[in-house]
Amino acid sequence: MTRPLDGITVISLEHAIAAPFCTRQLADLGARVVKVERPGAGDFARAYDQRVDGEASHFVWVNRSKESLTLDLKQPAALAVLRELLGGADVLVQNLAPGAAARMGLDAETLQALHPKLIVCDISGYGEDGPYRDKKAYDLLIQSEAGFLSVTGTPDEPCKSGNSIADIAAGMYAYTGILAALIQRGKTGRGSHIDVSMLESLAEWMGFPMYYAYGGAPPPPRSAAAHATIYPYGPFPAADGGTVMLGLQNEREWRLFCEKVLLTPSLAVDPRFDANAKRNTNREALRDIIHETFNSLSTEQVLERLDAAQIANARMNDMSQLWEHPQLKARDRWRSVGSPAGPIPALLPPGRQSAFDYRMDAVPGVGEHTDAILRSLGRSPEDIAALRAAMTI
Repeated sequence: MTRPLDGITVISLEHAIAAPFCTRQLADLGARVVKVERPGAGDFARAYDQRVDGEASHFVWVNRSKESLTLDLKQPAALAVLRELLGGADVLVQNLAPGAAARMGLDAETLQALHPKLIVCDISGYGEDGPYRDKKAYDLLIQSEAGFLSVTGTPDEPCKSGNSIADIAAGMYAYTGILAALIQRGKTGRGSHIDVSMLESLAEWMGFPMYYAYGGAPPPPRSAAAHATIYPYGPFPAADGGTVMLGLQNEREWRLFCEKVLLTPSLAVDPRFDANAKRNTNREALRDIIHETFNSLSTEQVLERLDAAQIANARMNDMSQLWEHPQLKARDRWRSVGSPAGPIPALLPPGRQSAFDYRMDAVPGVGEHTDAILRSLGRSPEDIAALRAAMTI
């Protein structure tokens, strides 16, 4: 089947997570993504760990279906190769250090003067201007600057997210921004410049706590895995050591919870608990009551009562349970893709598509496609050998 981005070529000067996550999703939709890496070591995310048969967990997640081209962009000959590639490209994505792309003449203004249809997407910590423009930015630092840490964790200690949430947010907005720019180019015939900052991306995701603290009001308190303002809504232990996550959204569900889960209908009208605000204020007393009931039930028994009462619930799964999740298996979400370490499992992108199949190709080795790409540009074997001898590729 034809994919939406078949025929679209993306050149990416990328490392770590934000830009690679963006471009992997473009590749999922059929785009040709040429990943430019440093000769030898490549993207430094390749060395984060060796958890996937010797390959890095971060890297295999965000780099399938790409071509790896090694170029030492400090050398003029390498920049010449890159500029030649850009002449036939639709999109350039980069998340180099602040100012690095501009110093090489790879800023949007310079490139679009040469290639008016080119879409240039710059991903940075803080954006291309403003007082923070030149600050280095890593995921955890942006979690801190965006206030995420201030509302995440326990009352005693802030906690970071368990994944790279700031990088993911920026990668998602870069991805959707590029899709929008491709649609716009189809209308106007011209490319555009997309300036995505990690701070602005995560700040958008912080909308609820920001508005909750509107006008100087107190922010949501850190409440570990429990909801900060709705109760009961969070984790509760069962007698067999399992943990059940449950959530109540309204007073009808509260009554059902008392009747069918706690088996204490009178609790629904207890003046300490007959409205969410009161339950939130008196959450310690209510938590003790819930624990008393759950302490005599297994995880399965708790889940059965919650399902019977139509109360939203979930298991608190670990990674091994996510790998084996029955819903992912039932919906046939797993595929096998190649990698330098051999075949590895990979999840299909979210969202079933009836019109096309997602592209699920191999994770490349460092420089795996360098020779083929250079040959496609008309370079002879002798030229390629000379570039390799000079450590240009």
